[in-house]
Amino acid sequence: MKFKLGFIFATCLLASAAMAGESGTALKADEIKVEPFRDAKTVAKLATGDKVDILKKDGGWLQVKAGKQQGWVRMLSIRQGAAGKTSGGASGLAALASGRAGTGKVVATTGIRGLNEEELKSAHFDAAQIKRLDSYTATAAAAGSFAKQGKLQARRVDYLPAVK
Repeated sequence: MKFKLGFIFATCLLASAAMAGESGTALKADEIKVEPFRDAKTVAKLATGDKVDILKKDGGWLQVKAGKQQGWVRMLSIRQGAAGKTSGGASGLAALASGRAGTGKVVATTGIRGLNEEELKSAHFDAAQIKRLDSYTATAAAAGSFAKQGKLQARRVDYLPAVK
């Protein structure tokens, strides 16, 4: 098992390193952020079809350089690999199709698992965060009141039978 986890971790690191220096194209208009966070300050805007150089990956974000601007963009907004500026239309929509192509139910997902290397190295116990987590606990009475307001009804769900 340790070998499998080590292999997967090493593969992810190699894939991340290989991404540096890769080019890409904006699939849709988006904002370039200072940091890889949705609420970070916007430094520039990307238009559909703009070319970018991918510098780094962090979770669901790509660090890119577009012209003279550099920052972070959501991974789903960028098509990796070389492609010219398009006019949109059907060819642009077809490029977005994934999963159940042809059913009219386009599915797009981003799988992000675990922590990056820097986060693992700097991890430490934080009693204040545990206290903060505990503050989100709801009492049975509060949960019942919330359910009543939403006109929710209790349902009994049996456990699955044990595997033999």
